[in-house]
Amino acid sequence: MRRSQRKTLAARTQQVLRGRTAPLGVIIVMMALSWCDPALAAGPRVFLLRGWFGIFSTGLDSVAHQLKAFGIEAEVAGHLDWSNEVGEILRDRSAGRTDRLVLVGHSQGANNVIDMARSLEGYDVTVDLLVTLSPFLQKPIPANVVKAINYYQAPGWGQPIAADGGFHGKIVNINLADDATISHIGIDKSPRIQAEIVQEITALRSNQ
Repeated sequence: MRRSQRKTLAARTQQVLRGRTAPLGVIIVMMALSWCDPALAAGPRVFLLRGWFGIFSTGLDSVAHQLKAFGIEAEVAGHLDWSNEVGEILRDRSAGRTDRLVLVGHSQGANNVIDMARSLEGYDVTVDLLVTLSPFLQKPIPANVVKAINYYQAPGWGQPIAADGGFHGKIVNINLADDATISHIGIDKSPRIQAEIVQEITALRSNQ
């Protein structure tokens, strides 16, 4: 992150603090990043997939907006575009891009980010972080995923994720059944969950 970018992030942090337009956890991360060493600030690349019809997953747009405030490249698409997103990633890899890769999906989009990871496995592309929100009847997590975090409700909607053969990464299943404020169509809009996702993604910077 250049000095000018750090100044911009610091200014954005002050705006957020005055207006409280982001969850507290996100604000803390923004403050830390505005003073971090430039060598640690290179951001990952994030692809977010909406669920059916693309109208019930608007919380992913909020996550993308928060990530962009950190200077992280984030792209939101409909779940039907998942194969096109894989093609874009492969073209960029062929052109020499080596960004850390993050896939986030809600509902059917959660199932399809697993499909994306599985397709990328065939090209030896690592997925550094995969986040699923309320997947259902999903496939196992392939071996090219370093860490997978799954939010679901059982009883309710969604299921725990499981590893495929050869997987050596980390899987975290978080059951939200006891949280009455969470629903299938609202899980992506939860400020707490959004903050946790943003923190996981920005933490990848310090591990580069």
